[in-house]
Amino acid sequence: MKQRFDLSRLSIYVLLLLALAFFALPAWFALVNSFKPLQEIYNGNVFGLPEVWTLEAWGKAWSKSCTGTSECSGLSSYFINSVLVVVPATVTGTLWGCLNGYVLAKWRFKGAQAVLFVLMFGSFLPIGLFLFPLTLIFDRMGLSSSLMGLTIIYIIYSLPTALFFKNYFMGFPGELIKAARIDGAGLLRIFWSVVLPTARPILMVVGLMSFTNIWNDFLFALVLAPYDHQTVTVGLNNLINVTEDRIEYNVHMAAALIAALPTTIVYIFAGKQFVRGLTSGAVKG
Repeated sequence: MKQRFDLSRLSIYVLLLLALAFFALPAWFALVNSFKPLQEIYNGNVFGLPEVWTLEAWGKAWSKSCTGTSECSGLSSYFINSVLVVVPATVTGTLWGCLNGYVLAKWRFKGAQAVLFVLMFGSFLPIGLFLFPLTLIFDRMGLSSSLMGLTIIYIIYSLPTALFFKNYFMGFPGELIKAARIDGAGLLRIFWSVVLPTARPILMVVGLMSFTNIWNDFLFALVLAPYDHQTVTVGLNNLINVTEDRIEYNVHMAAALIAALPTTIVYIFAGKQFVRGLTSGAVKG
């Protein structure tokens, strides 16, 4: 039986198409202009396909553009620094948050409510409030001269993700934990062998969220990272703001796409698992 024309259904489709255009148009603008010679953009071909396709802007953005340092080496070193920070920070922070969430959900101890309150309260505080004291502390601890300090900061600030894990583990069968404790397993053994294998949906959700937040962070990276080991967001900002006789729009577009490439790839390959984790109640209140 054919569905009758429904004005409300049509309006929903129109709104969805407008939302798609709103988000897709800037990406299209950046993509097509990154493959154009600079002169073609100055001649007025901004939204159309390139008349001459070239990867010159991508090559320059990666390894030849100036970012305010002594050598014009593009975003390559910034990109590598981001990978060196994001991967360990995401993995360690997600597992740490998972352990803390499991403890808060299933292990009763004195002060649990206070810990929960601190985590909730800390998640609402602006990060700019801690920049100056963190700078002093890390300088005295000798962590301001390497990327290790920045990695530690991201791991610490991933602690509030324990709230997501706590909500998820509230529905975990307590009988399995009791059986494991009867068999002599301790907290870490139960977590690693019993709890963690069942937490794939929430691990995927929190891991992707943490990866995106850390990769896109600018403020911590700008203030706490060493000058010669800054991350890709800082490098992109430097590249765009370097004074030039002629603004190279195609290089800027290519650099922005390079900076966004890892998160885009991650969501393309893991987006289905991310949505599945959300719809399975991974972050329900």
